[in-house]
Amino acid sequence: MDMKRDYYEDLQLFSSGVIFFWFTVLIIFLAVFPFLVKNYYVYVANFMAINIIVALGLNILVGYTGQISLGHAGFFAIGAYGTIVLMTRAGLPFLLALPVSGLIASLFGFLLGLPALRLKGPYLVIATLGFGLTITQIIGRLEFFGGRDGLHAPELTIGPWHLNSDRHFYYLLITITVLMTVAARNLIKTKVGRAFIAIRDADIAAETMGVNLVLYKTLAFALSAFYAGIAGGLYAFVLRFIEPEIFTLMMSIMFLAMIVVGGLGSIMGSIAGAGLLSWMDLQLRNILSIPYLGEWLENFSRSYFSTTGISNIQFIVFGSIMILIMLFEPLGIYGIWIRIKKYWKTWPF
Repeated sequence: MDMKRDYYEDLQLFSSGVIFFWFTVLIIFLAVFPFLVKNYYVYVANFMAINIIVALGLNILVGYTGQISLGHAGFFAIGAYGTIVLMTRAGLPFLLALPVSGLIASLFGFLLGLPALRLKGPYLVIATLGFGLTITQIIGRLEFFGGRDGLHAPELTIGPWHLNSDRHFYYLLITITVLMTVAARNLIKTKVGRAFIAIRDADIAAETMGVNLVLYKTLAFALSAFYAGIAGGLYAFVLRFIEPEIFTLMMSIMFLAMIVVGGLGSIMGSIAGAGLLSWMDLQLRNILSIPYLGEWLENFSRSYFSTTGISNIQFIVFGSIMILIMLFEPLGIYGIWIRIKKYWKTWPF
């Protein structure tokens, strides 16, 4: 009989031999992936991994705690600029500058979480939106951060290793992504994660049962901002150059779309949603190069709209996907996976 007698049994990474087998297969696949594909697909994998880290943190806030944020591009920018500035001006090594910039982002997340104690719904959305827009405007006007000219990422070295290509950076990035995924999964299984879920379901009832709303609401913001800050610091070394115009409102909306499409309140949903929309984002940027479809879109746009509008076609596609998800599967990709699993468990009945 499979009976759990201790809460910490939930923290076991491998609850069965089957899970251990597939996890081993996944790690082996990730290890050999750069040798099996072209360099472009390694870049795509790096891009996906960064968005997965952001989605994991945002899902802790939105999916598990029930607080909406449209300001995560601001935390992302803090992590990116913080990592580069700490390395170039303070002389810190990358492995120290990255977590410090994440902690700086979490401090801003904590401060932003304080108004969340009194704000809910659209009012909280507006507050986080204002934060995200303000941060990028401030960064763009300070010469210390390069102003509108932006900053170039320095050479990345860890001990004797020089990570000067996407393939070299891939292994560091994937290692951090796996560790942060396991950390998020375990966090939700602990007392802190159960407090987050209780606040999401009924904050008044949770407070009555002894859950400290001030502590856990601000902690959720801080943790989510930390994940975004770490991802931003890694993103700076994928692009090698950052400027304020990169961290836009559309970036925050994209982050939110990832967890909605993947499935709110699900670690696997965060990974699936971030992976799918990251891939679609990169593919749809060059939509005119797709045979037949690109030519048809160009002719259609020239006849009824304008050719310049084609560059924003990805937002139309993303919006359509979100509408369809909300209509037919509110649990997102994770909900579809649950349906498939239930079907095959009961097949053929």
